[in-house]
Amino acid sequence: MIILMAVTVSSFAQSKEEAAVAAAVENFRKLLIDPKEADLNAATSKALSYGHSNGLVEDQQVFAASLISGKFNFESIEQTEQTITVTGDAAIVRHVFKATTHDAGKDLGTANLKVLQVWQKQSGKWVLIARQAVKIVS
Repeated sequence: MIILMAVTVSSFAQSKEEAAVAAAVENFRKLLIDPKEADLNAATSKALSYGHSNGLVEDQQVFAASLISGKFNFESIEQTEQTITVTGDAAIVRHVFKATTHDAGKDLGTANLKVLQVWQKQSGKWVLIARQAVKIVS
């Protein structure tokens, strides 16, 4: 009986953490479309490593500035096929990322990517510490 209760509590805690990570990922998706510097900084680690599909890697400060300035501008983002794996205070999130973009000085475009995100629970809150994207080649 005690073992069954321990397994049940453990499963519930993991489901609760996965839901919290999913909420953080959704909040981050919305921030990519409507960026606010303070909110971006709160959602990401000061040690952020944000890797784009073209090989560019930005830290937290440059990443936020790129979105705020419109260098990278997302009109819409759809994330599908999402998986979340929580291990202790870390979470690995994978999804397909399809977006309509309108980056500064460019025409409307699209992004069709596979994304890996690494989240860490810091001070009771999930923050993005790393992200890497690769283009989906058909």
